[in-house]
Amino acid sequence: REAGGDCRVERQFRKAGRTPGGIVSILSIVGRWRQVTPQLQGVLRMVAAFSFMQPGTMKLFGFPMPMPGGMKLAILSQVGIGGILEVFGGALIFVGLFIRPVAFILAGEMAVAYFQFHARNGFWTLTNGGTDAVIFCFIWLFFSAAGAGAWSLDARRKA
Repeated sequence: REAGGDCRVERQFRKAGRTPGGIVSILSIVGRWRQVTPQLQGVLRMVAAFSFMQPGTMKLFGFPMPMPGGMKLAILSQVGIGGILEVFGGALIFVGLFIRPVAFILAGEMAVAYFQFHARNGFWTLTNGGTDAVIFCFIWLFFSAAGAGAWSLDARRKA
C-alpha cells in the first residue's frame, strides 16, 4: 500500500472508472444517466399526459368509467371545459406539440381546480383529495419551462 491507503492496482482501476471488482463507478453511472435526460423527460411527458387524459375521457365520453353518481355533463359547464382541456390538451402534450403554451394553460387549470375544489377541504392534499391536481400543476409548469424533451413533434418541427 502507498501513503494514501490505496494500492497501485486500485488507483489504476479508479482511473479507468472501475473498482477492482469490475463494477462501473458511481460517477460513471451518473454521467451516463445524465445523457438520457431528454429521453426520460419525454417518457415523463407521455406517461403524465396519458394519465391526465383519463379524467377528461371520463367526463366527456364516460370512458374508462362513467361519471360518479351517473352525473350528466353540460359541455360548456366548468367541468365540461375542464374535460375538453384534459383530453385535447393532454393529447397535445402526449405528442409534444405546442408543449410550452399548452402545458402553461393546463398548469393553470390544475391550480384553479385545486384552489376551487380541494384547498377548502383542508391543508393536506391526501385528506382534501387534491394530490393529483397539485402534482399535475407542477409537472405542467415544469414542461412549460423546460420544453417537451425527446420524441416530440416540437423537436421535429425545429429540426
